[in-house]
Amino acid sequence: MFQLPIPVSLVLCLTQVLAVSAKFTKPECQEFCGDVAIPFPFGIGVGCYMNDDFAVTCNNSFNPQKPFLNSTGMELLGVSMSGVVQVNNPVISASCNDSTSPIGVDLSGSPFIYSSTYNRFTAMGCDNYARLRQNNDVLVGGCVSFCRETDEKNKGCYGLNCWCASGFGFLLLFGAAWWLYKAMKRRKTIKLKQMFFKRNGGMLLQQRLGSRDNNLEQTKLFSSKELEKATDKYNVNRIAGQGGQGTVYKGMTTDGKLVAIKKSKSVDKGKLQEFINEVVILSNINHRNVVKLLGCCLETEVPLLVYEFVPNGTLFQHLHDPNEEFPVTWELRLRIATEVAGTVSYLHSAASLPIYHRDIKSTNILLDEKFRAKSFRLWHFKIRTFGYLDPEYFQSSQYTEKSDVYSFGVVLVELLTGQNPIRTGSSDEEEKSLIAYFLVSMEENRLSEILDTRVLQEGGKDEVIAVANLANRCLNLNRKKRPTMRAVAMQLEAIRNSSSPALVQQEDEEVEYDFDETNGSHDMASFRSEPGLSDNERVTVDVKPLLFHTLLIGLGFLSLP
Repeated sequence: MFQLPIPVSLVLCLTQVLAVSAKFTKPECQEFCGDVAIPFPFGIGVGCYMNDDFAVTCNNSFNPQKPFLNSTGMELLGVSMSGVVQVNNPVISASCNDSTSPIGVDLSGSPFIYSSTYNRFTAMGCDNYARLRQNNDVLVGGCVSFCRETDEKNKGCYGLNCWCASGFGFLLLFGAAWWLYKAMKRRKTIKLKQMFFKRNGGMLLQQRLGSRDNNLEQTKLFSSKELEKATDKYNVNRIAGQGGQGTVYKGMTTDGKLVAIKKSKSVDKGKLQEFINEVVILSNINHRNVVKLLGCCLETEVPLLVYEFVPNGTLFQHLHDPNEEFPVTWELRLRIATEVAGTVSYLHSAASLPIYHRDIKSTNILLDEKFRAKSFRLWHFKIRTFGYLDPEYFQSSQYTEKSDVYSFGVVLVELLTGQNPIRTGSSDEEEKSLIAYFLVSMEENRLSEILDTRVLQEGGKDEVIAVANLANRCLNLNRKKRPTMRAVAMQLEAIRNSSSPALVQQEDEEVEYDFDETNGSHDMASFRSEPGLSDNERVTVDVKPLLFHTLLIGLGFLSLP
């Protein structure tokens, strides 16, 4: 077997005076096809070329377009004013069984010949004789290759105008070894991803996704490659927030959607079943105030969760690092409190299954670019947010819906005072806890001393006192004496909508309470529930649409420091 390859790019010479033809295309004729100029005598279309040998067809199926010579079918790469045109021609090969037959492109009858100046004619193999002839048998070029008879490998083969380099076999061996290495590495990566997918409960989640009992058609199983691309391989510039539980990256999917990708530091292997159940539950939540879980990735060592992205930071940032351009007014604070309460109430009672938030705090309340918000709960492995955690949880290790009520009470106090739940500026042990300091101030009727300046200036007295009393009841050390989130949401909605909050009172025996006596109030009576409500009725913020929506991110996955 011998091969007679001609380089991919050939140069053809014009043999007539066409070599010095005009430099311009004929008037009203197409000047370019893609990036290639088509000067006369060549042309595209009838009347634009000298004769059929110079007719060019512009193929629009390529991007950019490509011109082809009609007479030879070869792609036209360029036309030189020195009478040379460049074309693309495939490699020509022949076998030893038919070594005497002419092969190649037949230029007989055309005004073109192969150029001996611009082309390099090469024959590969040993003891080959190849030549390039014109139509009149005039020799244009040729090549003779020969090898010495020897058992040694990879020796040079020399011939007229051609050369076979030594070490060619080594290059082939190196290329094959590199390809084999990459293939084995790719196979190992695939097996590792499959192992992680099974270990992280991927088979169970696929089964649940395919179940008719779940409406999870919008939940997507992302591949690790997709999320690496979305985050530019988890570039540090894409970090949206970091906390004790992991890192949140801002990413963009292939369809241009901004997403938040939670990458945990570690995972409790014993709670992966719980994780899958939580993903299924969160995927089933379809509420206008709940951040949507878009999907997850189980091909990594720890599962990755993907949520819709909310860009304007956390309530904690706006409260404790105020921006004069976007001040947190009293009206905004009251609206946020109402929206968060309505969302938690929905999770507790209006969802298909009761869901406890477990990590309500200001760092988990996100605001969008218009200070609108949604509410949302994320799965976590451990509860460890001090300052917000129900004291009874430390004693009983049992988390209930009233534990969420306590945490929400802390957020109410934070909105009223603008202070961090853990006060670092005080030397008094009691005053280091904002909640203890608040309860003492309420007991001693010194509430105005700890209120935020903006609250004092903008908030109505009755409104502020009503919210403070509500926070006081949420923070009752006896969880049985705390209101439900349904009652809290109703009362905050009533405060917002009432022209006289002082008239909004609460009966001693409220259907939403689990006790017969209430805490004492300060400066005004407690709120009153709407008459005629039964225990089975569900109250959510959907009863009356709110002007803005607050985004509540729970359980630490989108928590920012």
